[in-house]
Order: sequence, then structure tokens, then C-alpha cells
Amino acid sequence: MQGVTKALRAHGNRLKHAVLQRLNFTDGFYWPKILTHSDSEIAISNPRIPHKGLENITVSELLKAKGEEEKNSVYWCSATDRVYDAVQNMTQHNVGALVVLKPGDEKLLAGIVTERDYLRKIIVQGKPSTSMRVKDIMTDENELITVNSDTNIMQAMQLMTDNHIRHVPVIDKRLVGMISIVDVVRIIVEQQLEEVKHLNEYIRGNY
Repeated sequence: MQGVTKALRAHGNRLKHAVLQRLNFTDGFYWPKILTHSDSEIAISNPRIPHKGLENITVSELLKAKGEEEKNSVYWCSATDRVYDAVQNMTQHNVGALVVLKPGDEKLLAGIVTERDYLRKIIVQGKPSTSMRVKDIMTDENELITVNSDTNIMQAMQLMTDNHIRHVPVIDKRLVGMISIVDVVRIIVEQQLEEVKHLNEYIRGNY
């Protein structure tokens, strides 16, 4: 998207006129047709990250936008907790996963437990969540897929997509947060809508 913007700016009015003529747009043209006016205004009226291009946005900025980096907040449980209590924790905070921490104050990761783990290893197998422990169903730290604060959000999304996962812990020697595919997609949509807004303003002559 940024490449399109650069091309428009480089070729000036000739390209602008050609685009309008080619697509047969009127002066009232507005991007994009697939979104309603109200949806677009809501999404771009208050983007959580200033428009800067997806290739320039890191996981650290996503955490700041979520408020996790400042508050240092991430929902967690212990490996010895009952599965029932872990699920209650998820339900209470409306999240789909918890990080599992080792004993102590260093925020060292033991693993991750998700709603999918609960469904596959408790519900489907008919096991009691009140007697099973988190360690019995969690993904162990040795099998975890993680990112760090400097990871680009597009790389993070690719990582989640390739491995069919929806939650990824953020590790900088210790746990600093967790991101979900929903977090990443939300930022991508916001950035793309901002880019569309800038293109629309250029075509309308507002640059």
C-alpha cells in the first residue's frame, strides 16, 4: 500500500487524472466500497498506532497499544492449578489463553494453556476439569512458539498462520506479554484503513 502512495506522489496530476479516467470515478469517489461509511469512520477515527506502514510496526508497539507493556499485565496461571480454575480465569477475563508461569517472581514461562487445549484434552475425552491439572493439558515451554518485542507484526501473523495457533507469548529473556491473532489483525486493518484514507485524500486533491 505504501508503494502505491509513493507512485501517486511521484507521478503527480497525470497519474491522478489517469486513475480517475481509467476507473471512471467521479469527484464524489470514496474508498473502499466493501466497508460501510460508519465502519470506516469508527475504525480510523482513533487508530491505536499512528499510521507508519505495517513493515515498521513491531510487537512492542502492539503491546503498548493494548496497554500491556505499561501495566505489565498478562493473564496467567500455575502448572499445578486445576484446569477448572484456569478456565474460570479465562472466562472471567474474556481471553482464550493463559500463560503458565514457573514458581517465583521472575516471570519465567513454563508453558501456555488455551481454550483449545481444554476442549480437546478435557471435554472431548470426557475428563474431569476439577481433578485435572494445567500441566496435564498445557503446551510445554520446550514446544512453545514465541516472538520478541522487536518482531514485526506481519512476521508474527505469518508465524501464527503457519503453525495454526492463535496466541503467542512475547519473550525478552522473560515474559513481557502475549498477543493474539485478533490483536494483530486489528492493527493491520487500522493501518490499511489509514492508508486508504491517505490515498482518498490524495485523489481528492487534499495533499
